[in-house]
Amino acid sequence: MITLKSPYEIALMRKAGFIAGRALEAAGRAIAPGVTTQEVEEAARKVIGEYHATPSFLGYGGFPAAACVSINEEVIHGIPGKRIIREGDLVKVDVGAIFRGYHGDTARTFACGRIDPEAERLLTVTRQSFYEGIKFAREGHKLTDISHAIQSFAEGNGFSVVRRFVGHGVGANLHEDPEVPNFGEAGHGPRLRAGMTIAIEPMINAGAYGVRVESDGWTVTTIDRKPSAHYEHTVLITEGDPVLLTSPVVGEGESIQD
Repeated sequence: MITLKSPYEIALMRKAGFIAGRALEAAGRAIAPGVTTQEVEEAARKVIGEYHATPSFLGYGGFPAAACVSINEEVIHGIPGKRIIREGDLVKVDVGAIFRGYHGDTARTFACGRIDPEAERLLTVTRQSFYEGIKFAREGHKLTDISHAIQSFAEGNGFSVVRRFVGHGVGANLHEDPEVPNFGEAGHGPRLRAGMTIAIEPMINAGAYGVRVESDGWTVTTIDRKPSAHYEHTVLITEGDPVLLTSPVVGEGESIQD
């Protein structure tokens, strides 16, 4: 069941999203050659704690960390650990925060140092595919209008879209209805209504769209071992423009302590 959020719930989600956004920024700043994926996760976890929030991912379904850190051919759900990040790596960080019972969920792909031009193009197209999608994140559109825009842009630039994993509703639960695919024909699914909160998260591969789950039960990698990129925000549908709830900037007149 899709839930429409009240103004009070949206205010809490703005704050959860702000914290998640700040945690993601901190993780990004920690990325450098020689740093471990565990150190990146710890940077995100520290920020979440500083705002007296709780990591959404820690313990979720048994996941052992506060952030997913995935490198190169790892698409999502990488478990942080002793792996050392190297110059030229693509590092995906996915982080969520719970503030007073509500979640914010966000992700980005960071370049470690200098990366090759095709990897840079993958990052650019992945990010822009998100923004092509949210052009349709407006009241009155159908859900798959977003999906189709993402797929069309990514595939039009020579990349592929992961099918097995998709975006989702967010709120009092980390994963709620509806599912938000990054592919499909336009004009299908529920009609978007003000008060819906959804995580839109393109996962774009340099090669084929097939993925597999590795033996740790979490890490998702590309079948052909080619690199992948990920970009995500929690988005509020309004009567006007969509709002990015996971922006790391508090809106005018808001206080994270309220």
